[in-house]
Amino acid sequence: MRWLELTVETDVEAVEAVSEVLGRVAAGTAVRPTRLIRDPSDELAVREDRTAPYEITAHIPDDPDADATVEATERALWHLQAFGLRPVGELRVRAVDDADWLERWKEGHAAQRIGRVVIVPSWLDETIGPDEVAVRMDPGMAFGTGLHPTTRGCLALLQRVGPMPPRVLDVGSGSGILALAALRLGAGQVDCLDTDAEAVRATRANAEANGLAGQVSVRQGTLPETASTTYPLILANLVAAVLVELAPRLAEHLEPGGTLIAGGVIAERAGEVMAALDASGLALDERLDDGEWVSLRLSRP
Repeated sequence: MRWLELTVETDVEAVEAVSEVLGRVAAGTAVRPTRLIRDPSDELAVREDRTAPYEITAHIPDDPDADATVEATERALWHLQAFGLRPVGELRVRAVDDADWLERWKEGHAAQRIGRVVIVPSWLDETIGPDEVAVRMDPGMAFGTGLHPTTRGCLALLQRVGPMPPRVLDVGSGSGILALAALRLGAGQVDCLDTDAEAVRATRANAEANGLAGQVSVRQGTLPETASTTYPLILANLVAAVLVELAPRLAEHLEPGGTLIAGGVIAERAGEVMAALDASGLALDERLDDGEWVSLRLSRP
């Protein structure tokens, strides 16, 4: 079978938006940094150069509907530019065979290190340091693979929690990356919630791939207003508007003395989010800024 490979080059701040556009027409997208930086003093340390462009790639069947799909994708990308969203390159299209695109999809991917957490694509053999923990996860939608600044910020703040509590709640689990990282860092059980059925499936599949399915409970839905149980640690990598809306519920589900890690906050709305969480009785312990994105660590006194 022949496929059309759709590729767009953009900077890191537009990766999520472009991935969403390509994800509308394909089963998934791959995000690849165009330049990696290795630490000359540590051969295990590698990170993407976030000043260089990223490539977002998707594949669609080369069938009679392909021309219309490509045209619709080009229009959607044009609208991103019209709204002034960071530089977005032109859509590149080429025909590929099954084997070609599968191997090309894997090219250029490397393990990502965020502190002690190493995110490793399933096809790579990566040496894991004695103080590191590995999460097996294939590159796909940017939000949830460790690429997006909000995911990176939440992973960094998660590693500030110690000792890792036995029970964790992950609200808006996405790919399950934060839940799996929490388990690798010492948590015993993570309950995951997401309103998106595809995210629920992804969390389950990734938990299974990491041999952690028995420690992950995941269901589709949102956080109830009244807590039937509370948690010593809650992960909430969402968006500003949802964090503001859920602030009282997040506080309701957090044990006294517990920790909330919140991400997905664009910088200009950070004050609004912090005000909502403060009004719900949560105290700010730490704020991480990564470009235009903010991640927060809070506690319930």
